[in-house]
Amino acid sequence: MDYRNFEGYPDPTCCEALSRIELEEKKALRAFRPIVYVCSPYTGNIQKNVEAARRYCRFVVDQGYIPIAPHLLFPQFLDDSDPTERKLGLFFGNALMSKCAEVWVFGNRISRGMTTEIKHARWKGYRLRYFTENLKEV
Repeated sequence: MDYRNFEGYPDPTCCEALSRIELEEKKALRAFRPIVYVCSPYTGNIQKNVEAARRYCRFVVDQGYIPIAPHLLFPQFLDDSDPTERKLGLFFGNALMSKCAEVWVFGNRISRGMTTEIKHARWKGYRLRYFTENLKEV
């Protein structure tokens, strides 16, 4: 970083302050972020539910965590209408859930798949947090 100001004069105080800000920004990018399992509806109005899940994931990021939303990933290559593939997707989701610090449940409706995920989280003793569709914790 250049230690001179815009007029070309040495300005070590400003340079030191800017260097510290830059260092703090780099630290923030490398900071530890726990992983959160995002549990929200997929079936029903899929387009609306996918948009909501994306919004929930953004909320998780803004709260300082890393979101994992299997229902945004697995339907890309698994057929949710096929019972065998749906079961496989839920199994994959449970495997990912085991890597998460918390499970965050979003929305005002608990779907059948969400019920399965919540039961699994309780059985394993994972921390559950509940949020409305408007991102308010309840």
